[in-house]
Formats: sequence, structure tokens, C-alpha cells
Amino acid sequence: MPLHVPPAPAPALRTVRTALSSPAAAREARTPALLDGRGPAVPELALPVHVLEAATAEGVTRTRLTGWRFLLRRGEVAVAAAETVLTADGWRFSHFFEGPYVTSTEHALRQAESLPEPYQPRLLSVPGLYMLTLWLHGDCATDAGTGRPAPADLLVPLAPAPPGIAAHRPHQVAELLPVLTHRVTRTPLLHTPA
Repeated sequence: MPLHVPPAPAPALRTVRTALSSPAAAREARTPALLDGRGPAVPELALPVHVLEAATAEGVTRTRLTGWRFLLRRGEVAVAAAETVLTADGWRFSHFFEGPYVTSTEHALRQAESLPEPYQPRLLSVPGLYMLTLWLHGDCATDAGTGRPAPADLLVPLAPAPPGIAAHRPHQVAELLPVLTHRVTRTPLLHTPA
């Protein structure tokens, strides 16, 4: 089934295009893939980025939209990404980056294309675990900037994933979210047992 990729807000895309046309923005980012002179990188795929703010073992979650991430392609390959953030004045370019999450996102999206059910792709960040997942939302008609993970939605951890969580293995939210919640809310030992 094809993925139902939501359109990015036009002002967010404009800020990325403006940053790509600015040599100073690429130099400041120190992103080698954008500085190598092999031609322009094109923003082709944008995904909304949500942050997991709260989750309980009973499956109640709260997320918030923090921005849109654009994969930057040169030919058929994603070479970097650009992120935008929503401010009180509207969408603003945040930064360019490259690294494992760029290729991992591309890999996870290819995997998701082969699933039998249609999904709306999003990114879900779990800051307490330094973790990013491809969130495959089952309601393809919903606004990509709203909502929370439904129990039957899929989460695909991107590489590098935290220890004990396999990257690129799809999990239902009802299966993975309690594990993530436990890890995030686990209280550290205050003293070493004698």
C-alpha cells in the first residue's frame, strides 16, 4: 500500500528552499553533503516531527508537533535533511544535518511502502531515550500536525535505536509504548546497594 504523505506547510518549505539557496546557511551547518559541490540538493519528502511529551502504561499519550523534517535528495539518494520549527511568527528554518537518521528514515519509509495497510508517515521523537521512530498513523485523512499514537498505529525505531530495541522492526504502539514509558519514567538508583 502506498504511504499517504501529508503535504508540508508551504511556508515551511519556502524557508528550506531559501536556506538551500544561501551558501552561508550550508557553510554554517558544516554539512559536508551540502558543501561538496555535486549540485543542488532538493527537498522532496517532508514529515511532521512530533515529540512524545507524556505516556502512561494504560496507553494515554500526549504529543506535540515541533516541526517538519525535509529529506534533501541529490538524484535518488537522500544526502541530508533540513528541519523547520513553528514559532509565534510562523515557520522558521532551524538547521541542516546529516548522519544515520537520514539513511535510517529513508530505509524505514521503503519498508513501510511494502506494508499491506495504508498509513500516514510521521516522525515521533522520544527525547528521554534519545530515540526517533517512524510513526505510521492509521488514519490517513487526519491533520498530520495533530493527534496522538493510536494503539494499532505502528512505530518503527530508527537506527541507532536504544539498547534492547531493534531498529527497523515495526511495533504496534500498544506493544512498544509501555516499554518506552517504563524506560523513560524508571527512577534511577539513589544509592548503590551494599
